[in-house]
Amino acid sequence: MEQSSRNQLIRGQVVDLVAGRIFPGSIEVVDGRINAVNHSDSAPDQYIVPGLVDAHIHIESSMLPPSEFARLASAHGTVATVSDPHEIANVMGVEGIRFMIENGGKVPLKFYFGAPSCVPATGFETAGASLPADAITRLLQQPEISFLSEMMNYPGVIAGDDEVMKKIRLAQQHHKPVDGHAPGLRGEAAAAYAQAGITTDHECITIEEARGKIALGMHILIREGSAAKNFAALAPLITEHPASCMFCSDDLHPDDLVRGHINLLVSRAIKLGYDPVAVLRCASLNPVRHYKLDVGMLQPGDAADFLLVDNLHDFHIHSTWINGIMVAEHGRSLIPRCHPLPINRFGTSAKSPTDFRVPAAGSTIRVIDAAENQLVTGSAIATARIADHAVVADTDRDLLKIAVVNRYRDATPATAFIRGFGLQRGAIASSVAHDSHNIIAVGTSDEQICRAVNLLIAEQGGISATCADESMLVPLPIAGLMSDQDGYQLAQHYADINRFVRQLGGPMQAPFMTLSFMALLVIPSLKLSDQGLFDGETFSFTSLFIAEADTHAAAT
Repeated sequence: MEQSSRNQLIRGQVVDLVAGRIFPGSIEVVDGRINAVNHSDSAPDQYIVPGLVDAHIHIESSMLPPSEFARLASAHGTVATVSDPHEIANVMGVEGIRFMIENGGKVPLKFYFGAPSCVPATGFETAGASLPADAITRLLQQPEISFLSEMMNYPGVIAGDDEVMKKIRLAQQHHKPVDGHAPGLRGEAAAAYAQAGITTDHECITIEEARGKIALGMHILIREGSAAKNFAALAPLITEHPASCMFCSDDLHPDDLVRGHINLLVSRAIKLGYDPVAVLRCASLNPVRHYKLDVGMLQPGDAADFLLVDNLHDFHIHSTWINGIMVAEHGRSLIPRCHPLPINRFGTSAKSPTDFRVPAAGSTIRVIDAAENQLVTGSAIATARIADHAVVADTDRDLLKIAVVNRYRDATPATAFIRGFGLQRGAIASSVAHDSHNIIAVGTSDEQICRAVNLLIAEQGGISATCADESMLVPLPIAGLMSDQDGYQLAQHYADINRFVRQLGGPMQAPFMTLSFMALLVIPSLKLSDQGLFDGETFSFTSLFIAEADTHAAAT
C-alpha cells in the first residue's frame, strides 16, 4: 500500500483527546509516526481525529476473516479492535487463534487478540476444543495476546473455582487485563466478581446495573451490535462517567458492518448532544489506555493513526490513516484482498427427519421465549400440539421446533420449542451457534429442519433457509464461521437470505443473529445445547415436559 509518502503535513482542526481540546493546526507525519503537532491561527474546516477502536468484538461474528473485516471496518474509521477469538477457539482451539493472528497480520488494521478464558464456555455442551489453564499460560506469554478474554464463568469466579482463578492470576502476572461477562450481576455477587480482578463488562442492559459496576471499579463497554443493542439505555454514562466507558459492537453481522461501525455510535451520541471530546474518548482514548494499545492519539511520537472528517456532527469520514498510510478514502477501502486457506472441524453426517421427532411424554412443555435485539430469553409454559404421538410445531401460536445438532461427531440432536421467530413455513439453520458452534435450526416441520441442517452438513458450515422445494445457502468454509468471499459480496448474500426468511413469515430483521444466541447457555434464561434444554437461572439442565403438578405450582 503506497497511498502516502513518508513525510506529510496535514492541516485541519486537531482533536486532542489527551488534553481535551480542539484547535486549528497541523500534524507532521514522518515515517508513519507523529513528528510534531502545530498550532496555527486558522486551518481548513476538516477535523483531524484519532482513529476509532472497537473495545470488544468477536471478528468471527462478521462472518469475515480479520483481513476482510479490516477492509470494511477501515472505511468507517476503525483503526483497531480489541478482539476475542473465542468463537474460532471453540471450534479449532489454539490453531484457530493462530489463524486469526496470522491473517490479521496481513493487513494494516491493528487487531489486539485475547486469550479465550472459557473454552468450552460450559461443561453442558460439546465444543471442538478445550483451553485449560496451561494452554492459557502459553497464550499469555505471546506478545500478540493482549488480555484475558471475557470471563463468562461468573459463577466460577464468585465461587473461587481453582481453574478459573488460576487463569485470572496468570493474566495478572503477565500484566494483562481481564475482560468480564456478567449479565445482570448485582450486589455482593458483582462485588466478588470485580474484586477477583475483572476489569470490564459489556453485558449491562440497564443503567442501574452499569452504575453499580462502575462503583466497583469496572469499566463499562456500551454495546451496540447486530443482536444486543444497549446504547440507548447506557448513553448517559458518557456524561456521568466519561473515563469509565468505551464503545463496542461485540457481534456485528456483515450487512450491518457495511453500513457502519463505531463511527455510527460517535455520530449518534454527538447528535444527542453529548460532548464530542467525551464521546471520542469512549471511542478511542479510553480503550487505548485501558488495554495499553499501540494506537496513536495525535501526540508527538505516536503512531499516525487518525481520521479526516468533515465535521463533528455528521462525522462523515473522508479518509482513514493507520501508521501514516491512507487505508480508506470516501467510504472505499484501499486495503487489498487476502485469500486465506480455510481451516475447519466438522464430523457429523447427514440426518433424517425422524432424528428430530419429539415423542409426546406429556401435554405441557417449556418454551424458549426469544426476542430480536436481545441475548436474554424468557421461559414460558405452553400446551403442546400433539400429532401422531409426537409434539409438533404450531405456527398459529408461533410455537416452532428448535434443534441443536452436534457438528463434531454423530449424536442424537437435542430438540425443544421456541417462539418469537414467527415462521409460517420452512426452516432456518446455522453453524454459527454461540459458543460451541454446533448446528442450530428453527423450523415448522421435521422435514424442513432436516433439509436446512443437511445443507450445512454437506457444505461443512454456513447459514441456510428452506421452504418447500426452495432453499438458500451462504457457505462459511472457515471453521463453519467465516466466508472466504469478498466482504461486500457476502454482505449482499447475507441480506438476501434474511429477506428470504422474512418471506417465510418471520418478523425479525436479523433472524440468523438471534438464532445464533439460542444455544448461549451463559445468558439466561432458557436455552438449548446439543445435550439438552438448559435453565440459565439454575445453571442446570431442565426437562422439556412439565408434570401437571408443576404446571399448577407455576400457575399459582
